[in-house]
Amino acid sequence: MNITTNDSQILLALNKPKGYLVTRSDDLGRKTVYNLLPTWLFQDGWMPIGRLDLESKGLLLFTRNGKINDALTKPGNCIKIYEVWVRGHVTDEHIIDARKGVESIHGLLKAKVERIGNGGAKTKLRVELEEGKNRHIRRLFGALKDPKFGTPLKVLELNRISIGSFKLNIELGKWRYLSTEEEKMLIKRAIKVV
Repeated sequence: MNITTNDSQILLALNKPKGYLVTRSDDLGRKTVYNLLPTWLFQDGWMPIGRLDLESKGLLLFTRNGKINDALTKPGNCIKIYEVWVRGHVTDEHIIDARKGVESIHGLLKAKVERIGNGGAKTKLRVELEEGKNRHIRRLFGALKDPKFGTPLKVLELNRISIGSFKLNIELGKWRYLSTEEEKMLIKRAIKVV
């Protein structure tokens, strides 16, 4: 993919499928996000901004600029939105608890949660995070119990659909540069001067 004058020089986006690690290399030989990107991106030091676990999919941004990376991962600077399918019945009480915060062995986990659909014993949610810890959403719901069965809720599918002002609009497994306009919109709140 050739860079044009309308393309960002510092940010690109990937729609990560499940089954890819967000790391530069893996000792066990598993697939990484760099298997989906041109070799020169790895060689030129493009790094992921934040993480998505192996079983998660969706928007992942890359940069070579440490200042932008820090700004977009700093808590409160950049809201991230996910669509999540959870096994179990997510109640209004669960949504209130998630907003207030749930104590876990990993500390206080909280998120803004909205129910957007149901399918059998599954609930589809829109989850908004200002600060994401390792496996935050999976651990948050794992700390809540299904009222009917008394078992922990379980995230079955997790898809990040936006980071700040940038909304995912790329085919699964594909990547592209952000436009200069998308870049400006995304970083203007997170960074005062780039």
